[in-house]
Amino acid sequence: MSTNHSTGALSRREALKRGLAGAAGLALANRLALPARAAARAATAKSVIQIWMWGGPSQIDTFDPKPDAGYDYCGPLDKPIATNVAGVRIGQLLPLLAQQADKYTLIRSMTHGDNSHETASYLTQTGHTPDRLVYPCAGAVVARFKGRDHGYTDIIPPYIVLTTPQGRFSEAGFLGPLYKPFATGGDPNRQPFAVEGIVAEGISDERQRNRRDLLHTLDSLGQAMPADLHLKKLDQTEAAAYEMMFGDARKLFDLTTEKDEVREQYGRNTFGQSCLMARRLVERGVPYVTINYKGWDTHKLHFQSMNRMLPEMDRGMATLLQDLSDRGLLTSTLVWWSGEFGRTPKVQWEPPWNGGRGHHGKCFSAVVAGGGFKGGQVVGASAAHAENVVERPVHPADLLGSMYELLGIDPDGALPNPRGLDLKVMAVSEEGGGRLKEIM
Repeated sequence: MSTNHSTGALSRREALKRGLAGAAGLALANRLALPARAAARAATAKSVIQIWMWGGPSQIDTFDPKPDAGYDYCGPLDKPIATNVAGVRIGQLLPLLAQQADKYTLIRSMTHGDNSHETASYLTQTGHTPDRLVYPCAGAVVARFKGRDHGYTDIIPPYIVLTTPQGRFSEAGFLGPLYKPFATGGDPNRQPFAVEGIVAEGISDERQRNRRDLLHTLDSLGQAMPADLHLKKLDQTEAAAYEMMFGDARKLFDLTTEKDEVREQYGRNTFGQSCLMARRLVERGVPYVTINYKGWDTHKLHFQSMNRMLPEMDRGMATLLQDLSDRGLLTSTLVWWSGEFGRTPKVQWEPPWNGGRGHHGKCFSAVVAGGGFKGGQVVGASAAHAENVVERPVHPADLLGSMYELLGIDPDGALPNPRGLDLKVMAVSEEGGGRLKEIM
């Protein structure tokens, strides 16, 4: 929802622009509504929580430790810890996640070979090598097949990003603006959580309502043409905006309704509270939620960053998995943790890096849980220094295709597009080992 940023109010001009864009999007959606084949399997997942490790996390320091590689590869993080799954160890700064390992599967053989943030992000989130066609990312695909075109009626958009868009590529691709994510902005660890277009800091509800009344008073065009269908569409858009601002949607984003002990368990920081917000959203029935978790592009002073960020990640993610499980939501919620690539195994100790790690797309890790994926498993293996895949390569297309299957989206079915091209939702990658049938 767009607002006038100087006042927090929805401007009529912006409403008109959005309304027309929405109408155009609906027309395009009708054009794109090609019949798809029946899904290959019944859906086990209803929602996805994507924890996007923006910048690329180190595989060695998280879920693929290599303690025998030596100091030049492990630095001070050379003491991996046992998990609650026999024979599986993870990084020493993840003790809470170590006790949740029965709930997730480690994929230690992700690979695509791309070391550029933009193209690797696109490749990992769409499953496609960059080309002239801009494919939609997983969130947009899910919004297309599980959103408003297929019975989703909630006023909350079907694809939410906490809190800022990644900005590496157009998430909706050729599907168009109707399938772009709603980015909340703000910070869920602050009070209030200033969700863009819903909560305006410093503006009271009474003042917002007075502005709406004034807007209606000045709306001479609407008063002169009360039966105009286009203006009625705009009125519906405005009504939806104000419902977001004053209705149940606003209550959904108000984390003060959670018990203090729950908020503490998640961690009183942006990531921890984003995990809590993601749980509330999937509990509401939102099909796709992305947490864009910044700070993992650690070219310099890597271990200082890990000592600060890994405990934060550990607390938020472990509590999310446990909370979803306790509420009976994990079986229907697919959790996907990944960045665009990993980090170089060998530490760059020399200046100006002073203990940094570079980009590494040849071999990295991902974590999946819930939604039909088995827990307590390890897929694939890396070499002694985690520099290459030596067993069961998994390309992003293999992982995404597996996720779509669990969501009841046929990955071999047609992906509608404005050019009418014969495109599949997700073709099997030639570089990988195929879809993850062993954990589905």
